[in-house]
Amino acid sequence: MKLRYSIALSLPLASASAMAADLALKLDVPQLNVAEYHRPYIAAWLENADHKVVANLAVLYDTKKKDNAGTKWLKDMRQWWRKAGRELSMPMDGVSGATRAPGEVTLNIPKASLDKLPAGQYTVLVEAAREAGGREVVKVPLQWPPKSAQNVAGQGKEELGAVVVQVKP
Repeated sequence: MKLRYSIALSLPLASASAMAADLALKLDVPQLNVAEYHRPYIAAWLENADHKVVANLAVLYDTKKKDNAGTKWLKDMRQWWRKAGRELSMPMDGVSGATRAPGEVTLNIPKASLDKLPAGQYTVLVEAAREAGGREVVKVPLQWPPKSAQNVAGQGKEELGAVVVQVKP
């Protein structure tokens, strides 16, 4: 039996920039019915057409461990770690936060994350990893800046369910 909870990531990006837009990332993260369940570490980032990281959107991990020891397990999100994580120092103001218990959560990200992006094709990547569990990455393509409202979705199989990117000009 899978129980599910949602995480909503909202990026209010209203500014004088011609590229200003609103972006929301909605994740369906299952709580697996296993003997030892741990909350997943989750990283969300944006890559350009050359597969280079242009923005870290969110990093959720165990922030309550003494002496920032929760950062030790960030490397389990292997794709994010290799591309961006190992060069960052945690916590990252406005990007990192605590893992979440089942339920609905909204994270607000500073508009500086996306307001200076040049027009083009991007990919939103969401990676989840759990202690005593698996890993999964879901990729969702995105055209920036949006000309009209868009809902673009990807689907995970085990550690992530639906990943929906909602963009409004």
